[in-house]
Amino acid sequence: MLFSSTTFLFVFLPVILAVYFLCPKKGRNLVLLLGSLVFYGWEEPKYLPVMLITIFVNYILAMVCAFCRERGKENGAKAALVGTVAFSIGTLAFFKYSNFFLENFNTSIGTWTGHLVPLLELTLPLGISFYTFQTLSYTIDVYQGKVKVQKNPLNLAAYVCLFPQLIAGPIVRYQTVERELEERKESIAQFGTGVRRFVTGLGKKVLLANTAGFVFDSIIGMRDSQLSVGLYWIASIAFTFQIYFDFSGYSDMAIGLGRMFGFRFLENFNYPYIAKSITEFWRRWHISLSTWFRDYVYIPLGGNRKGKKREVFNLLLVWLLTGFWHGAAWNFILWGLYFFVLLMLERAGFKKVLERLPGWLAHIYALFFINLSWVIFSHDTMQELGLVIKRMFGAGGIPFWNSTSTYYLLSYFLVFLIMTAAATPVPRRLMLLWKRRLPKGNREKIFLAIEAAGLILVLLLSTGSLASDAYNPFLYFRF
Repeated sequence: MLFSSTTFLFVFLPVILAVYFLCPKKGRNLVLLLGSLVFYGWEEPKYLPVMLITIFVNYILAMVCAFCRERGKENGAKAALVGTVAFSIGTLAFFKYSNFFLENFNTSIGTWTGHLVPLLELTLPLGISFYTFQTLSYTIDVYQGKVKVQKNPLNLAAYVCLFPQLIAGPIVRYQTVERELEERKESIAQFGTGVRRFVTGLGKKVLLANTAGFVFDSIIGMRDSQLSVGLYWIASIAFTFQIYFDFSGYSDMAIGLGRMFGFRFLENFNYPYIAKSITEFWRRWHISLSTWFRDYVYIPLGGNRKGKKREVFNLLLVWLLTGFWHGAAWNFILWGLYFFVLLMLERAGFKKVLERLPGWLAHIYALFFINLSWVIFSHDTMQELGLVIKRMFGAGGIPFWNSTSTYYLLSYFLVFLIMTAAATPVPRRLMLLWKRRLPKGNREKIFLAIEAAGLILVLLLSTGSLASDAYNPFLYFRF
């Protein structure tokens, strides 16, 4: 079930909110758990057992780990930790990467020997990459003594299954919501903040991401005779907007829903497209994922504490895993290696060069390579990716510009300008500046009234779009 669906907006969400707030506080985690199981099982009930078994195994092994640590049995604690890592990563690898490895075996060794291995009839369980990382971080934190073991299995299950962040993050660590699972204070003010954030995210997803996605899909689906170099660049820019507004919009909705139920999730995006280097970009993009790999892979491997060669190896491994986490295809591995190379170049001294450049020039550098990274990300096969890259740089035997390029540029130029502004803090700053110019006596009331009207307009436009248009993809569902 998508947040940006009429079923969620007008059936599921009103029902679970009503039941949640009518229920006594002691039973609200159970309401969230049951509601989250319904939410998850709406599309793929057959994979509910996979998630529940993952939770159960991590609950038991975390209890064993804590028990052994309390009694000084370090080997037992380590064994429990290794067990949970092996089980969680093994489950993720089986569902997500089995066919990738089988396909590559068949195209290399299998073709040579004449013995092809049949692919498994598997579909990727929704959200498995996200909830696997959450359960892993919980057990690792228990082992490291950063959090207390959760003795109530319903509370742990509610944390993992919590529907606002279950399908596509952000990756909420147990330590972030540890206290709120036991006792949280819902309030009208916090609920209002959550609604505001949710509607903003809904608008980003439905009005902006879906529009950008339609442009990208339309161009990529054209016949060769219709294409041009310019069209490929328009498509790449459209996808750059689509993936940002799609994923950050979903994160906004998740954070907003969390607020409605009394949880405070950490931010996942911080205007990544205003970055002036690739290093800065990754401090602003998908923050919950990059910090997860930093804290649970890079630092445990030694980080930068064991010499330059080891640091380079650690970074290489992190970016290989980051790319592979996004999908079982070579383009995602290439995407991770692409960022590894850029980040190493910046670490080697190029970042100092960037700092001496005019800000606008450093920004263009970052946007160019960010945009190119999304070209790699958006094309699953290496053959298709190679063709697209060649055509983008004029080597594909297509014209530089044509009438179709002009049509798309003129048709979507204003939309792209709106998206450009929406991807920066400028609208928020202008709104706060305008607020300060309102009459002091009624400033807050006037501002709240206008803001409410704006949010209602966004909600009406979004729901109208959802009701009239079947085009409503969500990119991170496949991860």
